[in-house]
Amino acid sequence: MDRLSFVLTLVANAVLVGSLLTLVLALGYYTWPPIVAAIVVGFSLSWPAAFLVSRWIKRDDSEFDHTRIERTKGAPVNPNKPEV
Repeated sequence: MDRLSFVLTLVANAVLVGSLLTLVLALGYYTWPPIVAAIVVGFSLSWPAAFLVSRWIKRDDSEFDHTRIERTKGAPVNPNKPEV
């Protein structure tokens, strides 16, 4: 998992849980089981949503070099140092 996914997970979590809680309360469910269910569903969907958005951003970024990560097996690359 990449670092962008970690940041996007926090944002996606807030958006999904907040939206689902608003939906549950707008539908008139004021007891704790629907509220807890909305929170659990929001938490469980936040990581896959963040991962998909991260891939989408990187796919559309013309400056992102995905082969760099594969060549170095995840280690950071110094662009000023030639690779051996």
